[in-house]
Amino acid sequence: MMFKQTQYSIHSGKIAAVEYGDAKTAEVSVVFIHGWLDNAASFFSVMQRLTALEPLLHLCAIDLPGHGLSEHKNGSNFYPFHDYIDDFYQLSLNFSANKQVIVGHSLGALIASCYSAAFPERVDGLIQIEGYEPLAESASESVERIRQGVMSRQRLRKKPQHGYDDISQAIERRSMANHIVPELITPIVERGMKAVDGKWHWRHDVKLKSESLYRMSPQHAAEIINAIQCPHRLIIGEQGFQSLKQHRSISEQSRLETFTVSGGHHCHLEQPEQVAELIFGVVNKI
Repeated sequence: MMFKQTQYSIHSGKIAAVEYGDAKTAEVSVVFIHGWLDNAASFFSVMQRLTALEPLLHLCAIDLPGHGLSEHKNGSNFYPFHDYIDDFYQLSLNFSANKQVIVGHSLGALIASCYSAAFPERVDGLIQIEGYEPLAESASESVERIRQGVMSRQRLRKKPQHGYDDISQAIERRSMANHIVPELITPIVERGMKAVDGKWHWRHDVKLKSESLYRMSPQHAAEIINAIQCPHRLIIGEQGFQSLKQHRSISEQSRLETFTVSGGHHCHLEQPEQVAELIFGVVNKI
């Protein structure tokens, strides 16, 4: 099976992607949005399973701005969450003739929820993996949020960047951090690194590691979820984020189907066949 390396232009720069199939002739485009500090390789194994289920689909996994092979945003841009929704809108115009299913993991799932709510006419199906509504907190925490966000930027500006002597060190570190076996996280690490002067460095923009200056209130987040109109599935890993299992508003959404699969926060890497079948179930609905 052949993946194509492609590139799209949005206002802030080039977005890199990995695609299968033909966006011009396919009836359905499935667009994948990865999690924070991951990249398009997060979905390679799921995409392979999906093509076996339906060879006529168009599949597109993107690198978000500042991630993977996509360009970094210029100047002092610290990648505020809402800007990703604008970025994705610009990208999605390239597939506007197709029915569109969005699959998001973690941060990508949060972006997908906001986009699906704001542009229901452009989304025919939504699958969220280990992510649900936008990160939210009480208004009483907003002042401290601003302070901590600004201070995190200051720390990043002063922090020296160290490389790895060998890419295997980075694979081992990500494996431990994400509680996943090295061979499953390797494609993400390989796409996310570059060799410079004999050292291996992450490609992602270091400014991605700053803390947010703003979060929505729980009421804001609930309104977004309530506005989603399309077929909607949430996939949770058994050992994934516990907060998702305890989220009261999930059970209140009559349009939402929730599925639990074995594995952790990157359960789609651990159970690609099962996750592909759950995605395909939404494709079949539309």
